[in-house]
Amino acid sequence: MRVGAPDTMENTRIISAAVLLSGTGSTLQNLIGWIAAGKLPAKIAVVLSSKPDAYGVTRAKDAGIPVVIVNRKGFKNHTKFAQEVNDRLAKFDLDLIVLAGYSHLLLLDKLRNIPAINIHPALIPSFCGKGFYGDKVHKAVLEQGIKVTGVTVHFVDEEYDHGPIVLQEAVRVRRDDTIASLRSRVQRIEHRLYPEAIKLFAEGRLRVEGRKVIILPLSKSRK
Repeated sequence: MRVGAPDTMENTRIISAAVLLSGTGSTLQNLIGWIAAGKLPAKIAVVLSSKPDAYGVTRAKDAGIPVVIVNRKGFKNHTKFAQEVNDRLAKFDLDLIVLAGYSHLLLLDKLRNIPAINIHPALIPSFCGKGFYGDKVHKAVLEQGIKVTGVTVHFVDEEYDHGPIVLQEAVRVRRDDTIASLRSRVQRIEHRLYPEAIKLFAEGRLRVEGRKVIILPLSKSRK
């Protein structure tokens, strides 16, 4: 299955994305910067937050992006919460759902076949899955004495950190690393790798074959 906009000279459309978050919105801010610089052919149609007080909400409003709040605490179970998220997203014309520090599973069968993508601060399948997010990942890496960690961008399925991998990049762990220092170096990679993956999607250069994502060459018309 090929995902993304058709790779033709005539089709230079900008993809429409929803960004889902639950926290500070640093990934959102990075994407806003890439778009503003003309380096990412995308527009953020909506930011959806599972927490009304998430700082990412402030970042979105400051950028003039529509915001939707679906407070997880207002729902007794995950299924009803996820259905409300889907219903809200269905009101927008979307090409891609971008998870940016969003700490909940999506119900993909309810999202009208809109692809979703996520970024994880480790090399999947290591240090991933339910409960592994943010500094918890870096803490576990340091406690295990791992020599190499990294960043993974992957398509989303209905398991945590499990979908087909788009891009990965390694980050060497230093002997004197702290959670903060390791986080800082990993985030620098995240802020470059995620927009690169989304750009590949927008160019129609990602083909999913089972568990593998094939990156197609850039056509001569786009070089």
